[in-house]
Amino acid sequence: MSTDVTNESGYELDEVEFSDLATYVLDEMHVHPQAELEIRFVSTEVMAELHVRWMDEEGPTDVLSFPMDELRPGDVDDPSEEGILGSIVVCPDVAVTQARAAGHSPEEEMLLLTTHGILHLLGFDHAEPEEEKEMFALQRQLLLTFLANR
Repeated sequence: MSTDVTNESGYELDEVEFSDLATYVLDEMHVHPQAELEIRFVSTEVMAELHVRWMDEEGPTDVLSFPMDELRPGDVDDPSEEGILGSIVVCPDVAVTQARAAGHSPEEEMLLLTTHGILHLLGFDHAEPEEEKEMFALQRQLLLTFLANR
């Protein structure tokens, strides 16, 4: 598993923890061990530009996912294909605000957003109520088991 974590945001964070989370989530989802993933942390300004450019929506958002090879989860005996999973872009400033509202730490919020972004790269969505229920339950399970085992 190759995960490249880049922090361009100015917010101090543990890049290794985010790489470890990505490895854990991708292993649990049976993604090919040679798959590649990029996680970028960016400023509010950069995120706002990306949000307008790719989603045609004003202002910064918390996380954006940019899939590449459209890899999907595998199973124990048959992992996904090898390839480039894609990129996740997280905005720590937005995460800090959301963390305050949710009553947990900014780091926990960014770990949640990273998990959320990875699931989007793997084809999960939350546009419909059933999809949201499935994705959010899986996201919660993955994050809680990662945090319990670290």
